[in-house]
Amino acid sequence: MVSIPRSSYHSGPDSPADRNAAAVPAHRRNDNIYFDNGILLHTRGKGKEAGKDKAFQIGIKMMIGIVGAPNKGKSTLFSALTMHEVQIANYPFTTIKPNMGVAYAIKECAEKKIGTKCKPRNSLCHNGMRMIPVNMVDVAGLVEDAHEGKGMGNQFLNDMAAADALMLVVDISGTTDPSGNPCTNCDPYEDIVMVKNELAEWIAGILGSHMDKLSKVDDGAAALASIFSSLKIDRDTVEDIASKCSLSTNRINWDEYGVWAFSTALLDATKPVMVIANKADIGDPSAAIKSLREKSKDEVVPCSAAIELALRKAAQKGIIDYFQGDKTFNITAKDITEEQRRALEYMKKFIGSMGDNVQYAINKIVFDIDKNIVVYPVEDENKFTDHYGNVLPDAVLMKQGSTALDLANSIHTDIGKNMLYAVDAVTKMRLSKSYVLKDGDIIKIVSAAK
Repeated sequence: MVSIPRSSYHSGPDSPADRNAAAVPAHRRNDNIYFDNGILLHTRGKGKEAGKDKAFQIGIKMMIGIVGAPNKGKSTLFSALTMHEVQIANYPFTTIKPNMGVAYAIKECAEKKIGTKCKPRNSLCHNGMRMIPVNMVDVAGLVEDAHEGKGMGNQFLNDMAAADALMLVVDISGTTDPSGNPCTNCDPYEDIVMVKNELAEWIAGILGSHMDKLSKVDDGAAALASIFSSLKIDRDTVEDIASKCSLSTNRINWDEYGVWAFSTALLDATKPVMVIANKADIGDPSAAIKSLREKSKDEVVPCSAAIELALRKAAQKGIIDYFQGDKTFNITAKDITEEQRRALEYMKKFIGSMGDNVQYAINKIVFDIDKNIVVYPVEDENKFTDHYGNVLPDAVLMKQGSTALDLANSIHTDIGKNMLYAVDAVTKMRLSKSYVLKDGDIIKIVSAAK
């Protein structure tokens, strides 16, 4: 475990565990925070608690899986988002074991609302923009018949089961086929069809293996919720999906069409997808992007993971003044070669011409596709602080429609169990446990003493 490096934003990180922490200037960091492999874990106590490490009450709430056929740039995208070094090569199955890291969804910090600088504990802040950590997993490339064990199939499918949403990476330049081999003018939509089909086949295979047992159970919805617990579904969700497919959950005995209908609907309900049209810097991808958007029902975000990664590395080395998601940058180094300058000018032109980018993709999938809001729980509603005086210490992702009680339970089940009411720290109004949270709310939870 290592402390956050105190160097400025553009200096390189001291170790792989520090890379995400190095995304914010030293004066905006909390030196009492510790990282372990990029994931926030502990804070050092102050005053009477000095010298003691306190486990965070509020951890990372979301996981995004990076999926796709081999050789589409998944690992490059992962590195661009997390700044973790992973093996990157131009051949299929570069990734054998899943890569884990932390990226950030970025939204305006509530410090602007209260007019006081924040001191984050479970997140970061840069120029008034709150950076909320999101777990990322980059899994092995998926090939046709993966559900039967081909390629890295079964391992891949198990690795992505816990993901809340998926970034499905395709090669918009059309230079690799669905198996990851070189080609000319390949249709990236074929990758989407193949990947989704394999995911649905995986679910259908699990469902089929339990069909005999399900045919003897009266409450099939509860049984299915248990079988697919790794997909984070409950009985009500199963009932809703089955109803939409006109399927009964009483002593389930569905035919192959029913199994397939339920499997595809379950996939849509539990794994929302954003299509990342990668390699948009190769040739003119405008026609391919237009075609893909016409064919796919999912959001399509064109980008170049390679350019984003190059820019973030250049920023770390102090060559440019760039922050993830920016539409431009300034060259700050004086001793670069003319070749490097030309390359940087090309990259500047590219990111300036793109309507979307890698950071846009993260924000879009977290806040719009997976439908999350950001809420700030505090202990002192007058100073907007925790017990140690940290202003707006935690930024928590909550699903749209979540209540004050849901927030209490997300902090700790005992807090939720003993909750009396909540307080809006801005208006000072008392709120009921059923109050529906709004994006940017600053909330104090009041619980009964044990």
